[in-house]
Amino acid sequence: MTPNEQSRQTKELCGLAPVIPVIVIKDAAKAEGLATALVSGGLPVLEITLRTPAALDAIRAMAKVAGGHVGAGTVLTADDAKRAQDAGATFAVSPGLTDTLITACSDIGLPLLPGAVTASEVMAAMDAGYDMLKFFPAEAAGGAPVLKSLAGPLPQVTFCPTGGVSTANARDYLSLPNVICVGGSWVAGDADVEAGNWSEIEAKAREAAGLARA
Repeated sequence: MTPNEQSRQTKELCGLAPVIPVIVIKDAAKAEGLATALVSGGLPVLEITLRTPAALDAIRAMAKVAGGHVGAGTVLTADDAKRAQDAGATFAVSPGLTDTLITACSDIGLPLLPGAVTASEVMAAMDAGYDMLKFFPAEAAGGAPVLKSLAGPLPQVTFCPTGGVSTANARDYLSLPNVICVGGSWVAGDADVEAGNWSEIEAKAREAAGLARA
């Protein structure tokens, strides 16, 4: 799978809902209930970060939920990509982009949403064949004003900003022509997940799904 094909698929996924929940899960036993609540609330695309020992088991459980598209975040190496795919992930998200990761995801046919912040990083990703990118860490890197500025010289690239995105600023990003969706952790907060408060999470998902894009 070429980078161009990967970007086409990740762009389609990003277009399914205005928010992709970014999930750090500590207990895989909560995964299926969490995914069901999010998908039922209108957020079918889920990013499970590979930051905990439970992440791969969580991906396996979430992949069983009808209507969901489960991906792995914080994919840094070829091994990360392979283990994520074997667990059932249908796409990968990375904070950056390396030649090793490009080759690995291309070889195994795993769509990759790579991260970029600066104009040079975006141009390097474009040279590699990617035009759907993660903008991370969004707020720390300057937020919506920076993305708006990048749209001028690089209008052919679209983004999913992640990192510091919340209900307070999500619309600022979604109003930009080069933003398809945002990634955020507010929909599935630690307290609600630990308590198994699926009705509250579904309500937050429904609210997030109603956020307007440009």
